[in-house]
Amino acid sequence: MASDERRTDADERRTDSGIPVAPVYRPEDVDLDYERDLGDPGAPPYTRGIHASMYRGRLWTMRQYAGFASAEESNRRYRYLLEQGQTGLSVAFDLPTQMGYDSDHDLAEGEVGKVGVAIDSLADMRALFEGIPLDQVSTSMTINAPAALLLLLYELVGEEQGVDPGHLRGTIQNDVLKEYIARGTYIFPPAPSLRLITDTFAYCAQRLPRFNTISVSGYHMAEAGATAVQEVAFTLANALAYLEAARDRGLSVDRIAPRLSFFFVARATLLEEVAKFRAARRLWARLTRERLGVTDPKGQMLRFHAQTAGVELTAQQAEVNLSRVTVQALAATLGGAQSLHANAYDEALALPSEKAARLALRTQQVLAHETDVPDAADPLGGSWLIESLTDEIEQAVRAELDRLDERGGAVAAVEDGHQKREIERTAYDVARAIDRGERVVVGVNRYRLDEDVQPQLHRVDPEAVAAQRERLARVRAERDDDAVARTLAVVDAAARGDANLLPPMREALRAHATIGEVCDVLRGVFGHHQPADAL
Repeated sequence: MASDERRTDADERRTDSGIPVAPVYRPEDVDLDYERDLGDPGAPPYTRGIHASMYRGRLWTMRQYAGFASAEESNRRYRYLLEQGQTGLSVAFDLPTQMGYDSDHDLAEGEVGKVGVAIDSLADMRALFEGIPLDQVSTSMTINAPAALLLLLYELVGEEQGVDPGHLRGTIQNDVLKEYIARGTYIFPPAPSLRLITDTFAYCAQRLPRFNTISVSGYHMAEAGATAVQEVAFTLANALAYLEAARDRGLSVDRIAPRLSFFFVARATLLEEVAKFRAARRLWARLTRERLGVTDPKGQMLRFHAQTAGVELTAQQAEVNLSRVTVQALAATLGGAQSLHANAYDEALALPSEKAARLALRTQQVLAHETDVPDAADPLGGSWLIESLTDEIEQAVRAELDRLDERGGAVAAVEDGHQKREIERTAYDVARAIDRGERVVVGVNRYRLDEDVQPQLHRVDPEAVAAQRERLARVRAERDDDAVARTLAVVDAAARGDANLLPPMREALRAHATIGEVCDVLRGVFGHHQPADAL
C-alpha cells in the first residue's frame, strides 16, 4: 500500500472505485506473501490466471455478440463471423423474448427484433442455427429470466441434428439477480426464479454436463454505473447466493461450482481493470473454500468472459470508439479473460454493421497474433502498482460483501433495492463529473467537432417483424393444439409442486408451445416481480 505521505499529494489521483493512486510505487508499497496471495498461474489462489500456460496453450475464445431481426438474418451474420475467424457464437435476443412474450403480444409492439433476434418457438431456433453443426461450436446465450427455455430449444435443435446432449457446449447467462439490480428484464419474483435456476443446474448436471449453467454477470451492473469494486462485490455475492440455493436444494456444490462462469466489463481504465480481474479470481478461490467448502480446484476457479464497455462508446465521433475498444480489449487480455467480445465502433448509434463487426473481430485478432500479449501468463504480475491495486480492490470488495451480509445476503439486499440504489448513486456522480468537465470524454465534453460525420449504419428490415409474426401464426396453425394443451398442463402441475420444471417444459416446447405460452403458465403460478421502488 502506498504511504499516506504520497497519497496526500496535492495532485491526488483516484481510480474510478475511489482507490488513491500514488505517483510512483516501490517494493515497500506491496505486502504480499507469494504462495498465499499469488502462486503460479494455474494454481490456487489463481491470482495469476486459471491455466498454467494461459494463452500460450490456447488463445481466448473470440465470441462476437450478435442477433437481430429474424432468425434467418442472424444466421447469416453468424455464418459470416465464423468465416472471418470467430471461434464461438454469442446470441443476443430481443426484448420480448427476454421478457417471455411472443412476438404478437401487445407488449412486444415496437420491440420485435430490435435489440436481438426474436425467438418464439422451436421453429425459430431451428432457423437460427440452420447449417451450423452444434457439436462443433460453443454457443453463449445472453438470456436470463426464460434462460431454461432457450437452453431447452437449443437442446432440441441439437437433437434434430443428431447431436448427443452431452456433446453440446456453451453458456447460458441465467443470472436473474442482476436483472433485479440493474437491467430489468425479470419476469418472476426472486424465489421462483432461483428455483428455475437450480432446476437448470440439476438438469444440466444429468443431461448437458459440458454446458455452463450460469454466467454470473457484473457487466450489466457496470453498464448501469457500478464501480469496479461494486461490480466484483455484487457479482460474487450473487454467485454465492446461487451456490447456496443449489446446496439448499441438495445439490453438490463441488459438482455445480465448476459449471459457473462469470461475465465482466472491460473498461478503458486499463490498470484498474487488470487488477480487478486478478482480485476477483483470488477472492473467488478464497470465498468458495471459506464459505461453501468447495474442495474441487475447478470449482474454485473464476472463469470469465469479458465484453468491452458499451457504456463508454460515444455517438459523437464514433470512429474514436475503435481506439477505446482496443484499450478495453487489451485490459481484458492482460487480465486473463477466457473469452472476449469486442464492441463495434457504431454500437452507440445502431446495431453493428457488417464492416464494424468485422473490425471489432480484427481488433481481437491483432491482439492475438501481432502483439506479445499471449506470450506469457499474467504479463503485468509483479508490477508494484498492479499488485497494490489488486490487494486494495480485494479488501474493498470484502468490505462490500460484509455490508451485504449485514443486510441478510445478496437476495435480501436485492429485495430491498440496496444494490440498485448504490449503483444509481455512483452513476449519478459520474454523470455530474462529465457535465462539469471534471471527467473528460473525448469528442463529448472536450475535443469536439463542429460537424460530426456519422458512419453508414445497419438498419433492421421493417418487413422482418411481419415475417416473424407470420411464422408464429403458421406454427400455431400447424401444430397439434391438444398436445400443446396437455404438455402445458403438466408444466402447470410441476410448477405447483416441487418437481424439476425442465423436463415438462422441454416436452411442451417439442410440441411447439411458444415461449410466451410457457411463461404465461409460470406467471399464473409464480406471479410477476414488482420492484421495491415501484410506485
